[in-house]
Amino acid sequence: MDIPAAPLDPEACYRALKARDPRFDGRFFTCVLTTGIYCRPVCPARTPKRENVRFAESAAAAEARGFRPCLRCRPETAPDMGAWRGSSSTVSRALALIEDGALDEGDVERLAGRLGVGGRHLRRLFRQHLGASPVAVAQTRRVLLARALLHDSDLSMACVALAAGFGSVRRFNETFLALHGRPPSELRRRRVTTGAAAGGVRLGLPLREPYDAAQVLSDLAIAGETVERGVWHRALVPDDGAEGWLEARLAPGRLDLRASVSDLRVLPRLLARVRRLFDLSADPDIISRDLSADPRLRDLVARCPGLRVVGRWVGVPAAPLIAPESRIPDSWRPWEAYALRHLREASGEDTMPLKAGAASC
Repeated sequence: MDIPAAPLDPEACYRALKARDPRFDGRFFTCVLTTGIYCRPVCPARTPKRENVRFAESAAAAEARGFRPCLRCRPETAPDMGAWRGSSSTVSRALALIEDGALDEGDVERLAGRLGVGGRHLRRLFRQHLGASPVAVAQTRRVLLARALLHDSDLSMACVALAAGFGSVRRFNETFLALHGRPPSELRRRRVTTGAAAGGVRLGLPLREPYDAAQVLSDLAIAGETVERGVWHRALVPDDGAEGWLEARLAPGRLDLRASVSDLRVLPRLLARVRRLFDLSADPDIISRDLSADPRLRDLVARCPGLRVVGRWVGVPAAPLIAPESRIPDSWRPWEAYALRHLREASGEDTMPLKAGAASC
């Protein structure tokens, strides 16, 4: 199901920018014409004049217009933009495949073929929903991951390039120069030195509040994941592409992840799986707004505003997963997985949510 994307309202965006409203963090980015920089709505810098700003649907859209990311608010730390999710199942599935390395191994036409659509149609959907092409989205994801690693880890430049999905250090340097006007080494000199403790790369993966951490960890444990004292742990197997382990702990506004992998090239794929597993891209405001319109769900949603639907570790869903025996009201779409999870929570059933992983669609 592909519902037309609602265009950004520039005046509403500017009001959110002036208020530094955290509810809009990651839902749009502010492009400042006088500086050539794009920022998050919560950026602490002085608010630019209205005539000097334009608004972009995504970080990829801002970079495609020639703007470079702000060093103060760090767009790579914004919550993943989930407002479009559910509007286009095709875009959602495409992004899941891109995160899994589809455009590292093939081109847009091959990606479109896996989705059962034409390349031209896929590009049109990406422009409509994200304001940028699939290739631009993939490149921005690589660059933002590299920026996070430059700031938050002590990996060498070569290791950062490898971990972020660049084919070579030369390509890594050329991309940063083209997009940001400075080499990646300059960002490292400016970074806040938090260090990476021995025993793994540390990253903070952003999420949107409210987020019911206890519910998510409980569901993961029921699904067979290893959860001990509030810490999720997974030992990597050969099918994951590397040896090593991952460990994560939920904190306000983020998932603190520690990763030790024998081949850093698989790190983007592992991060995509972690995001899917913990449902980090969910937008609770949008989901609650839509589901609360149904009188059968209104009180349930209000009772559990941070509920999530945990995903699968392996496998990218081909389409939204709905139990064939279920009769889902049209008013619940595209958030049927969350509606069903709320109903199961209300019933007190101590079992896994129906069709776990549907939230990733």
